[in-house]
Amino acid sequence: MGFDRNTVIGFILIGCLMVGMFYFNSKSNDAYQAQQKHIADSLAAMQPKIDTAAARLDSVKFADEKIHEAGALFQQAGAEQLTTVENSVLKITFTNKGGQPKEVELKKYALNGEPVVLQNSDFSKISYAVNSGNNQTAQTSDLSFVTNPIVVNSDSSQTISFTIKDSSGKEITHQYTIRANDYLIDFSIIMNGADRLVSQNTLNLLWQVQTTQAEKDVLFEKSQLQIGQVEDGKYDFEKTLKGDGDKKFEKAVDFVSVKQQFFITAIVDKDKFQNGEVAWTIPADSGTVLMQTVANLRATVPAGAISTVPLQLYYGPSDFHILSKYGNDMYEIVPYGSGPFAFVKYINRYLLLPVFDYIKNNVVNMGIVILLLTLLIRLITSPILYKSYVSAAKMKALKPEIDKLKEKHGEDKQAFSMDQMKLWKSAGVSPLGGCLPAVLQIPIFMSLYYFFQSNIALRGQHFLWAKDLAAYDSIAKLPFNVPFYGDHVSLFTLTAVVTSLMISVYSMNTTMQDNSNPAMKYMPFIFPIFLLGIFNKLPAALTWYYTISNTITLTLQIVIQKYIINHDEILANIEANKKKPIKQSKWQERLAEVQESSKKIQDAKKNNNKR
Repeated sequence: MGFDRNTVIGFILIGCLMVGMFYFNSKSNDAYQAQQKHIADSLAAMQPKIDTAAARLDSVKFADEKIHEAGALFQQAGAEQLTTVENSVLKITFTNKGGQPKEVELKKYALNGEPVVLQNSDFSKISYAVNSGNNQTAQTSDLSFVTNPIVVNSDSSQTISFTIKDSSGKEITHQYTIRANDYLIDFSIIMNGADRLVSQNTLNLLWQVQTTQAEKDVLFEKSQLQIGQVEDGKYDFEKTLKGDGDKKFEKAVDFVSVKQQFFITAIVDKDKFQNGEVAWTIPADSGTVLMQTVANLRATVPAGAISTVPLQLYYGPSDFHILSKYGNDMYEIVPYGSGPFAFVKYINRYLLLPVFDYIKNNVVNMGIVILLLTLLIRLITSPILYKSYVSAAKMKALKPEIDKLKEKHGEDKQAFSMDQMKLWKSAGVSPLGGCLPAVLQIPIFMSLYYFFQSNIALRGQHFLWAKDLAAYDSIAKLPFNVPFYGDHVSLFTLTAVVTSLMISVYSMNTTMQDNSNPAMKYMPFIFPIFLLGIFNKLPAALTWYYTISNTITLTLQIVIQKYIINHDEILANIEANKKKPIKQSKWQERLAEVQESSKKIQDAKKNNNKR
């Protein structure tokens, strides 16, 4: 097999893996929107016309029913009371209705100049049913709690609690502890009279989350949505690309999380949930609401009259460093590798991330950080890649000799292949030299694909014309959508594609071509064309990295070809080696035997045909 074929095979292999990866990790936006619109239209057609006066009467009747259901636990507390608690990273507004968080802002992250809001809707809530009277139950989200004063603790953490009780001595307290500079909140449900408030020592917890847009590219953010959990000690997740869905948990669950592109909302049970289920709904429109999630989780209430259910709530970034310190495997939520490329998460966590952090702490501009990281990666891989580039340069020197062999053997490909192998051996050329750099780039590229797509440190970082390295860089907005490409022009994508194309053209001009198969000469162009559509929607950090890496590759190939390889010296060595006995490896001996045997069989067939 010629060097050019191996190179092409390497490119095709990368292309196939990338196309497959992106196919399973993305979905046609046009088809998706059309499907969701069809569903919305169907649902709208099924909805009856609403009598607003009747609706108001039903609302009053519903409120009266809730009061009746609450029984002795109900307390007329008047208007809703809101209380705000802040630390250096969170601003949480609590409501006494249900004694729960109502609005959550992340103070260190912004969208369009405003703080990122992870919760701010009536849909999002935490609730559970309690026995409120004789044969009566009530949802805590419908009850008005009494708000207690905020307590500042000795470690600078703040505790706020909400209490509700009745004349029989039953009492429920929701206690939240917000630590300084932390996104994880301790949430304890304390029950006095727990044996009368819940049945079978089980709390049926309802956790609802409405996920809203937090990034500029809402469609790409939707593609990153996933529901995750640690069940029976193992982390697993479900991507929501296919639309509405549900999942059941048969075994103990540590936590359930909802992840968007860079932010996470999660609920944790320190004593583990017994089991549960979660369902999610993707809205039909393309507005700011990305998904609505409903989880029903069974928590164990310790036996005894006074019991505590120790929960935790996380509202914060998808940051490996932050999540790692909690000791509950929440760091697994950060998607540094999955599926067939799950192994690259270890490369990202324990190699790329520490190096990236070290450079970031000493260099101000994030674009320069990526440049230095790229140079370091290329330096580490240079010994292997250098041998491959040298082998490629030698192939050019051998081209006249290969042409002579083709002319000598004509249509006898077996004899040509045997002599070609001998020629390569005498020149010290590896027949697999073209595949090696291409195959080596697969784990490197996939590591960086996940790394740049999941590293929140890149969010909002400017470089050259790119306003956000965690999103695509757009220099022009198209008035229409181009299939496979999109509705914008990413300049870093163009530089990555152009440099890839230059490498392909240079390789074709400096290596042998298989003239017997004209289609082969077009194959190297396919990979850059794939990149044009794939990269246009990906983070600018990745396309910037690819531009740098391609530039280094092209420069090395030119320098080696022009200044390091001495073509005349190679040909002289070949002539000298022809006079020496060639010592072959066992693999080469077996290959020669197979080729010789195959040649004899073909010669025998030719003789029979002549007879």
